[in-house]
Amino acid sequence: MTGDFVIDVSGMTKRFDNRAVVNNVDLQVRTGEVCGFLGPNGSGKTSFIRMLCGLLRPDAGRGTCLGYDVITESEEIKTRVGYMTQQFSLYEDLTISENLDFVARMYSVKNRRKVVSDSLERLGLEERRRQLAGELSGGWKQRLALAACLIHEPKLLLLDEPTAGVDPQARREFWEQIHQLAGQGLTFLISTHYMDEAERCHRLAYILNGILLAHGTVAEIIAETNLTTWEASGPNLLELAEVLRNKPGVEQAVAFGSQLRVSGTDAAALRETIAPFHTGQYQWRTIAPGMEEVFVHLMKKSEGEVLP
Repeated sequence: MTGDFVIDVSGMTKRFDNRAVVNNVDLQVRTGEVCGFLGPNGSGKTSFIRMLCGLLRPDAGRGTCLGYDVITESEEIKTRVGYMTQQFSLYEDLTISENLDFVARMYSVKNRRKVVSDSLERLGLEERRRQLAGELSGGWKQRLALAACLIHEPKLLLLDEPTAGVDPQARREFWEQIHQLAGQGLTFLISTHYMDEAERCHRLAYILNGILLAHGTVAEIIAETNLTTWEASGPNLLELAEVLRNKPGVEQAVAFGSQLRVSGTDAAALRETIAPFHTGQYQWRTIAPGMEEVFVHLMKKSEGEVLP
């Protein structure tokens, strides 16, 4: 993952009704990188992606996408990125092949028939080429949408929650395709709110209420939060969680399967709080914080519930 930045923007801001839905966001993504763009619904992910690909004009900010100015050269950017929306946006009354042919026509793709044929084969759609898009399952619709994004050979793909509503097997196959394409030099900015998907990305950017709270690798973001997490096993863990919540050093106490995870940034206070429960009834061990604990911590800190 070396080379110039495919995305290099600073101060990106968008307001609706005097409310900043994207507020002074800086982001850099390198060639061949898979950058996960995380945040809860309504956090500003979609608005930011639309500004990058020229579908939404920023109110403030500057920078480049694929080397083109995001303000003055948005039309150039539009023709050189692939954008996959949250909702399936192709024609359900056309076949897979017809949909890809239509998209290829829109981009004036040369050797269109061969390009469509190659696309069908590359993404495993050949046997279903005559099937109506509206008859496809969520996973196959996702695969068709990805094929359509790639038909004009873009260098950057902007994918807006592409795995929402698909089964785990389809999600896994999708991410395998993403990393194969990244290995060929494509760059990705993928919005998601699935924590397991975050860990599949080279780097992450976490946005909340339009503000970028964290940017870096999984390891870097975990280290920056300075969280300590203990895992307990034993009886009546939900009752233990209720006892521990709001005690000194405890920011989170959440059940994960048959274990309880207790986290906080004040390691000494946390250790002192759980010390009375280090009995034969409970078994404790320290573990690395997960992405879910990290992002809940960032949310609470942003809301002023956690002291800096």
